[in-house]
Amino acid sequence: MLSGMGLRLHGRTRTLVLGGGLAFAAALLGLSWVVHFHSRGSARLISIEEAPDLGDSCYRPASASLARRDSQRGLFAEFGEDTVHAQDASSTVSLARPPVRDILDTAPIYSSVGVDVERNEVFLQDSNTWSVRVFSRMDNAKPGAPPTEPRRVISGPKSDVQFNSCVYIDPANGDVYSVENDIGDSIVTFPHDATGDPEPKTKLKITHRGFAMMLDNENQELFLSVQYPPQVAVYRKGASGDEKPKRLIIGNKTRLSDSHGLAIDTRNKLLFVNNWGNISDWQVPGSGRFEPPSITVFALNADGNTAPLRVIQGPKTQLDWPGAMSVDPGSGDLYVANDMGQSLIVFHGKDEGDAAPARVVKGARTGLSYPTGVFVDAVHKEVWASNLGNSTATVYPLMANGDVAPLRIIRSAEENKASLKFGKTQALVYDPIREQILVPN
Repeated sequence: MLSGMGLRLHGRTRTLVLGGGLAFAAALLGLSWVVHFHSRGSARLISIEEAPDLGDSCYRPASASLARRDSQRGLFAEFGEDTVHAQDASSTVSLARPPVRDILDTAPIYSSVGVDVERNEVFLQDSNTWSVRVFSRMDNAKPGAPPTEPRRVISGPKSDVQFNSCVYIDPANGDVYSVENDIGDSIVTFPHDATGDPEPKTKLKITHRGFAMMLDNENQELFLSVQYPPQVAVYRKGASGDEKPKRLIIGNKTRLSDSHGLAIDTRNKLLFVNNWGNISDWQVPGSGRFEPPSITVFALNADGNTAPLRVIQGPKTQLDWPGAMSVDPGSGDLYVANDMGQSLIVFHGKDEGDAAPARVVKGARTGLSYPTGVFVDAVHKEVWASNLGNSTATVYPLMANGDVAPLRIIRSAEENKASLKFGKTQALVYDPIREQILVPN
């Protein structure tokens, strides 16, 4: 029988104390909680309180989190309360005891990768400890060697780097862009040599659940994919504050659905957006449905509720929770980080329908583990992947195919690391019969 359990997940302290073997699902909305239960007899909810800082150096301290509460939209922030109490009919008992154990991952979890080809630097978006970590492009963690040390790290409350899903390096000037996917709803920008806890150079307020971005420097535009309502927002490059998009690609004709990765081909004037296939309209009851993952292809200047030029979709495509995408400007080939497929898949730029990939990088030798980020380095003829599952970034020859070992590895944890892959955890339940903790992501 489990009497107590503690969780510290994804950069915030979260403690759940259970009594009497209770199975309890707690929605963790924006703030750190301590949930207290009756210590005797039937388990009853007594109080929900903000958790104290547990002092883990790999996580944001409580003071920093509290300083930004007004900018967060957690349940308690909405009510203006620090503590919420619920009492039973008999008495109130608060069990402020320490957790029996912690389930946590203190290593970086890399959701995105960008390369500054001019300065030979690799930027990795760490969505677990809330940071952007910068490495030499030639770093290579040998077997038996300690984790790779970054050249510098951007992290802290001033930086506003939180649950960020994308890092992008402007090839024109080296500026660092980072997209916040959860409570921040923003794109922050830093100079290329930023380090420590700097205030952003610019901050752009975006639609909730923005995921990936890319710049079109020729037309001075910033493209942003948004998961829901599925859309692509196109801003003026340099937009900041509350500036609105120049145009939106949105509507039922677009066939966008839970949009994630985004890539542009400036030579052929094309926009690629991949979709997970979760379709719903909150205004229409019972409208939810699922479709196979897809890649929708638009003209680069598409606007409004416009149909795609073509769609890549079907079982031959191998698409399975696709993440970031990147285009080889020379060949027009489209590289996809295929998260649940444990692979990098490559399509020709003119593929459509149920097209099999032209190449697939997959297998035990590749070191790929739930890759969600990909970047084509056309200058050095390499392709990079960031791996959510093992705290690494791996790089391959641009034309790699099959079970290919990486040319180099950036590793921020021990060898053979297996990340918890909690993602943005918002609930949990304990199954007392099977003695299992279930954590939806």
